Amino acid sequence: MSGAKLLYTDYFAPNPAFPDDPLFRRRFRMRKPLFLRIMEGVEAHDDYFKLTRDCCRQLSFSSKQKCMAALRMLALGTAADAVGEMVRMGESMCLKTTVKFACAVVEEFGPEYLIEPNAQDTKKLLAIGDARGFPGMLGSIDCMHWQWKNCPKGLREMYQGHTREATIIPEAVTSHGLWIWHAFFGMSGSHNEINVFQRSPVF
Repeated sequence: MSGAKLLYTDYFAPNPAFPDDPLFRRRFRMRKPLFLRIMEGVEAHDDYFKLTRDCCRQLSFSSKQKCMAALRMLALGTAADAVGEMVRMGESMCLKTTVKFACAVVEEFGPEYLIEPNAQDTKKLLAIGDARGFPGMLGSIDCMHWQWKNCPKGLREMYQGHTREATIIPEAVTSHGLWIWHAFFGMSGSHNEINVFQRSPVF
């Protein structure tokens, strides 16, 4: 439980060593209340994230440890063994937890945040754009280069773009309420945004 105690002291104590803003947000790409909401949803969805005892009566890793390990890897691309040092978990446990975390998030929050818009949703999005001075706008689309750290050597040249690193390009449209109603990714980093838009199903 040493890892759980360290996390509590560093991030969740009344006077944490690393406060919510800006350190927590910089390290996990979200504010602490959002992290806690996701953790509670994942914990309620999958018993894997609940604190239990094994056959030797030893406590398992806490939900905070598991969720922090997964988010650190997903948000920053940190290696599993480096994350393990922070949360006191083994590399294989960090990898297993990340897969379970991703599945739990999609299953728990997908019906609310990962759905395609219907006719009623489209009207709502157009009304929001109109109220903000952008009539006829459904959303703001954006692309970014995401580093592919473990890109196979045989594919590296194809995925190199304006940087020396191999990258893939995700494209997304998100509402002000964090509803991701369009996502398209996998294009190699050698493409520019116009090439991505031409291949995107959003149009």
